[in-house]
Amino acid sequence: MTNWLYTDTVKDHFLNPKNILKDEENFQYDGKGITGNVKCGDQMMMLIQIDKEKNIIKDCRWRTYGCASAIASTSVLSEMIKGMTLDEAYHLTPKDVVKGLGSLPAHKIHCSVLGDKALRAAITDYYRRNDQKEKIETEDARIICQCMIVTDQEIENAVLEGARTFIELQEMTKLGTVCGQCKDEATQLLGEYIQKHFAPEKD
Repeated sequence: MTNWLYTDTVKDHFLNPKNILKDEENFQYDGKGITGNVKCGDQMMMLIQIDKEKNIIKDCRWRTYGCASAIASTSVLSEMIKGMTLDEAYHLTPKDVVKGLGSLPAHKIHCSVLGDKALRAAITDYYRRNDQKEKIETEDARIICQCMIVTDQEIENAVLEGARTFIELQEMTKLGTVCGQCKDEATQLLGEYIQKHFAPEKD
């Protein structure tokens, strides 16, 4: 194959994905997270098993309707989180996933968001099932995109990481890729955060 733009690590995880969910009925999980919407072609499900004495993730499985980058990103993420404490895994970011892969093309960075969000949703589900709601971090964030569960804080983070147009915002967060009803509000916030963080200071 020519013109392969990805690292060997990405290629390996895409061609030989780890911890794929093949038998959902017989995989006993403690937490389940789903993000995305199959209607737009990108959906991710993550199941985690927890060692409750050590409070660590002992195993996981995942399944996606996503692209090569989403598959590779979640595959490497599924290896990274085994043995990790719930708190450590809860605070992993797409940047950590990209680092695990070596790199991803800039226009594919947003694909690493799916696995990250599904994992956080699975841990949140575990906390809810086990009466540990005090550990769920809501961050006082307001959801702007109801379809992809993207908050105002995530929009601000995307701006800080380089998003300057609505398309770039979509690529980094997947916001507005389903029904699109959030576009006006997201565009307004995009402008406000650019002004907040990058407008030149007045004399």
